[in-house]
Amino acid sequence: QVQLVESGGGLVQAGGSLRLSCAASGLTFSRYDMGWFRQAPGKEREFLAVIRSSGITTRYKDSVKGRFTISRDNAKNTVYLQMNSLKHEDTAVYYCAAKVPVGVSYDYWGQGTQVTVSS
Repeated sequence: QVQLVESGGGLVQAGGSLRLSCAASGLTFSRYDMGWFRQAPGKEREFLAVIRSSGITTRYKDSVKGRFTISRDNAKNTVYLQMNSLKHEDTAVYYCAAKVPVGVSYDYWGQGTQVTVSS
């Protein structure tokens, strides 16, 4: 049974930082691309960042480039999202997800962690 469990969310002031973690189990973590997404109230879920299975290649949504950094530790089966210079509009539920490298859609999703940025 595949499980993705996010942690690290919370309440932070604008300009602050948070580091989200996503611990994976039940899959061969090093063979999956890992992504981060978020969904704000009343909005659709949006892509934020992806890191390839090797950990070498990353890609970001333009609005978070330079503020957010995705990384992974294949030895710990964990992917991270370091978020700096947070803005009120970053408030959302953040999700991690896993997909096979040749796939387009994500196969597994976590339950999400709430990030609230106070202005």
